[in-house]
Amino acid sequence: MGRRTRIIYTDSQKALMWDRWRKGDSLQQIAQLFDRNHSSVSNILSITGGIRPPPRKRAVNALSLAEREEISRAMVAGQSIRAIARDLGRSPSTISRELSRNGGSAHYRASDADQAAWDRAHRPKPCKLLEHRHLARLVATKLRQQWSPQQIAGWLKYSYPDNMELHVSHETIYKTLFIQARGALKKELTEHLRRTRVMRRSRHHTQKTDNHGQISDAVSISERPAAVEDRAVPGHWEGDLLFGSANSQIATLVERHTRYVMLVKIARKDTQTVVDALIKHARKLPQELYKSLTWDRGKELADHKRFTLSTDIQVYFCDPRSPWQRGSNENINGLLRQYFPKGLDISGYSQAQLNAIARRLNERPRKTLDYETPAQRFYQSVAATG
Repeated sequence: MGRRTRIIYTDSQKALMWDRWRKGDSLQQIAQLFDRNHSSVSNILSITGGIRPPPRKRAVNALSLAEREEISRAMVAGQSIRAIARDLGRSPSTISRELSRNGGSAHYRASDADQAAWDRAHRPKPCKLLEHRHLARLVATKLRQQWSPQQIAGWLKYSYPDNMELHVSHETIYKTLFIQARGALKKELTEHLRRTRVMRRSRHHTQKTDNHGQISDAVSISERPAAVEDRAVPGHWEGDLLFGSANSQIATLVERHTRYVMLVKIARKDTQTVVDALIKHARKLPQELYKSLTWDRGKELADHKRFTLSTDIQVYFCDPRSPWQRGSNENINGLLRQYFPKGLDISGYSQAQLNAIARRLNERPRKTLDYETPAQRFYQSVAATG
C-alpha cells in the first residue's frame, strides 16, 4: 500500500474538527471525515488541550490589506511617506514603521507585509497563574487534595474576598492544565482531576439503560414528600452501589440537604448482605437525620421492607432507567472514581479507609453550598438536633 501524502488542514477543516469534537465525536470518527488516522486529528486538537482556541481578530487600528496595497502602489509611483500618510489618514510614523519592518521601500510587498503582521500579532495574553506564583502554588496544593478547579476558584473567593490577585476562574485553571504551553501548572496535576484526561472532552452523562429487575412493593419516587424534593430539611438520603472488579462493591450514601457523604463496606451484593449493612449503618445516626432513602432499581435492595421495619426509614425507588432522579448520589459516585477507578478491586478497603475517603469529600467546599463544606453543614444539622 502506498503512503498517503501529508495533509495540510485548512481553517475550514479545522473548524469542522472542533465542531465535531464539541458534539462528542471521537478522534477516530473525526479522522474518518478526512480519510486519516486519529493521530492526524489529535495533533491538531491536543495543541490547545482539546479547548477550541478563540477566533483571531485584527485590531481595529491595524493597517488593512487594502491600505498596504495603497502603500505599495504609492511607493512604486514615487510618493513620499507624508503624502501616503495624508491620503490614508494615517500618521507618517505609522507608514515609516510599516516600511522598515517589511524590507524598506525597495522591497515592500503588500501581501507579504500583511501576512507578517498577522503572524507577529499572535501574542497570547500572559497567564495569571504564571504571573502570580503564590496563587499557582495554592491551586496546585488543592488539586493534589482532589479538589476540582471550580471548588478551588470558589474557595479562593470565599477565603480571600478582598485580594483580587488570589482570585482565578475555574476555566483558567482548566486551560492552564490542558494547555501546557502556559507553563504555570505541571501536566502531572491532571491525574488529580475527577476525569484524568489530558484533553478536554464534551460533557457526557452516562446513564444506566437496563432495568435492574422488578422490586416488589416498591414505593415510587413520585410519592416522595415535597419536603424531600426541595431539600428544605436534612435527613433524606440517596444511595447506590459503586462497583469495582472481582465482584467488589461499596454502598454510597449522600444526604440531600447537606451533600454529606457516607461509605459503607459491603461484602457481597446480595440483598440480605446489603440490607444488613445498611441497617447497621443507619443505627449510627439520630432518627432526625435519617428519615428516608432514595435508591436505584437495583435488586440489592429487594428486601427494602425489612430495612424499613428495622430502621423506620422509608425507601423510595427511582423510575426505571432514571438514575438522574438521585442526582446528588450520581455526582458523588463520579467523584469517587478518583479514588476507586474502574477495574480496581475495592474489597480490600477497610471501613476506616472508606471513612477517611468520605472525610476528604466532605471537607471539600461545594459551589451548591456557597463554598461551605458538607461537613460544616452536616454538623450544623447535628447540633440543631441536639
